[in-house]
Amino acid sequence: MQYDLVLRNGRVVDPSQNIDRVADVAFAGGVVAAIGDGLSGSKSRDCSGLIVTPGLIDLHTHVYWGGTSLGVDPDAFARDSAVATCVDTGSSGPGNFPGFRRHVIERSECRILVYLHVSFAGIYGFAKNIMLGEGHDMRLLAAREAVEVIEANRDVIIGVKVRIGRHASGPAGIQPLDVALQVADETGLPLMAHIDEPPPSYEEVVSRLRKGDVLTHCYRPFPNAPVDGRGKVKPAIREARERGVIFDIGHGMGSFSWRTARAMMAEGFLPDTISSDVHSLCITGPAYDQVTTLSKFLALGMPLNDVIAASTCAPAAAVQRPELGTFRVGSVGDASILEMRQGRFPLEDVRGETVVAGERLFAAGLVIAGREIAPQGQKLATAAE
Repeated sequence: MQYDLVLRNGRVVDPSQNIDRVADVAFAGGVVAAIGDGLSGSKSRDCSGLIVTPGLIDLHTHVYWGGTSLGVDPDAFARDSAVATCVDTGSSGPGNFPGFRRHVIERSECRILVYLHVSFAGIYGFAKNIMLGEGHDMRLLAAREAVEVIEANRDVIIGVKVRIGRHASGPAGIQPLDVALQVADETGLPLMAHIDEPPPSYEEVVSRLRKGDVLTHCYRPFPNAPVDGRGKVKPAIREARERGVIFDIGHGMGSFSWRTARAMMAEGFLPDTISSDVHSLCITGPAYDQVTTLSKFLALGMPLNDVIAASTCAPAAAVQRPELGTFRVGSVGDASILEMRQGRFPLEDVRGETVVAGERLFAAGLVIAGREIAPQGQKLATAAE
């Protein structure tokens, strides 16, 4: 059979099917058509020496470019990080979501899914010289409007976002979480909660989350770290995992610490999902992109298959889109092509500690809905000979 596109001879890593071997991946009609050997297509790319995974999903991004000060260009980010699906987490609220949809989501090559912010204008005051928490003023919390916007846009809105902490909610404390939980319950959607410095405490926030809700910034530094001063995971965090709460990295500019990460890994508390929290203030460091964030977990000793799972099938399950993050035949035809380089690679956290890693992932190509979109300087697939 002649397929539309074949990625040939790559190391195919698909944790959803326990696949890790050299093989070809074929696409036809925008979906995954086959995994096998010696497949032929109208276009093909030799991926020898490269890693081919289901399309990476970055569960925490800010890609309302031009609409909010923290937004980055989703397509440029996707190409440079081999990310097929950007999940925007609260950049927009019900008051400005229509513009996000029309001017960014519908025009982007990469797929964009959304956790809608419960605050009317989303994250509107996040910039280099202005840092105004959108949860400080309870008058901005728009529960009715959020429900209306969600009901009209369920094809792209997959959850509710709220930001809690000294910076994000300030004098309102934990109250915005109560409002967001009501919206999530009314719409039957999961919630993603941001946590920054106390008050309230990490434990107070995570104790209110339900099965399927996401606690992002889960490896954040002190204060409000998930481990105590002896490096032990706090009981409320373990209880939340047992309850089915999803723990997401959300690296960003302030939420990934090597010290916390080492303690959590030593305690056997691996993240469920790994995300960059890319935005305008961290895309030039310390987060940079998704492949850099994934590489930090390789440096921590997390196996490659587990790292890939945390950016493919695990976030697909979190957003309840099982057709993503897998190479099962008939699933969405997304693929990420990655290069593993050996050398000495400095990787910094948000507190300035740098770890020199011996290997690092780089983006080498991207396929979305069966069509290749290569990073700048990379070759596109060629017509079959």
